[in-house]
Amino acid sequence: MKYPILITGAAGFVGANLARYFASKGIKIHIIIKKNSNLWRIKDVMNKIHVHHSDLNNKTNIKRIIKKIKPKTIFHLAANGAYSDQNNLGKIKESIFDSTFNLVNECKKYKFNIFINTGSSSEYGFKKNKMRESDVLIPNSYYSAFKSSATLYCQFESINSNIQIVTIRPFHVYGPFERPSRLIPVLIKKMLSNKSISLVSPKISRDLIHIDDLIKFYIKIANKKDLIGEIFNLGSGKKYTIKNIYNSLRKLTGYKKKNLWSTMKNRTWDQNTWYADMSYVKKKINWTPKLNLNNGLSKTINWYKNFYNEKKK
Repeated sequence: MKYPILITGAAGFVGANLARYFASKGIKIHIIIKKNSNLWRIKDVMNKIHVHHSDLNNKTNIKRIIKKIKPKTIFHLAANGAYSDQNNLGKIKESIFDSTFNLVNECKKYKFNIFINTGSSSEYGFKKNKMRESDVLIPNSYYSAFKSSATLYCQFESINSNIQIVTIRPFHVYGPFERPSRLIPVLIKKMLSNKSISLVSPKISRDLIHIDDLIKFYIKIANKKDLIGEIFNLGSGKKYTIKNIYNSLRKLTGYKKKNLWSTMKNRTWDQNTWYADMSYVKKKINWTPKLNLNNGLSKTINWYKNFYNEKKK
């Protein structure tokens, strides 16, 4: 991997874990964050990071910052619109497509080694089978529409300019520092405190990938060559229903309460089939995740126990 390293979206779940990984290795990275970002995920490692404040849509600031850094490896994770409370269409477009456009064009002036764009499994829309990189994209939200646009732009720019721009499409990532309102954090907190839980349909499925596996995947891609215009799924390649996840957590936490299924309304994006075809990834870069569901969930439960015990002190 070539230095300097730049991470955008470092205050978010995935970006923060990636920033923490480099900080733990003593590698000083650069991050670009907004001044009003909530830093709860990275506040204890801020002294190990070069911090630059700017909105990625501020062309003047980004031009100045990128000229100063001259990054060789870029992990682009900044986005808005993935959650139901992020519904401002203008902000979604700016944070996904406009930001990606600005960043790619400034970074390529300094001949980067690799630019890793973060797409989304939601780009595929609703499918009846495993989702593969060659599938036709049928976005089912503004977020997924602009993610798809950014992916296609990155692919074209990579091929047209013969530069390494890779898009990674993560599926359901979980682990330390995940947003508290998401499925697994909610289930873990409720089960550890022995509280009742509202549940959606037990048939809804997810393809779960632990954040540790995600980081290993990003690092592997960052060290590769000749990845012009590539797009890679990032999942386990397995379909886990909400019932599978719930039952696994129940066993691991010793949770005894009985809850009724379908006491919570399904969300518009909920699907009974939503998992990655990982065959291209295995063939192209020889990668498979290391953590199975039980190991990943167990690791996550232990983190939550330690994190909330520390907060109580």
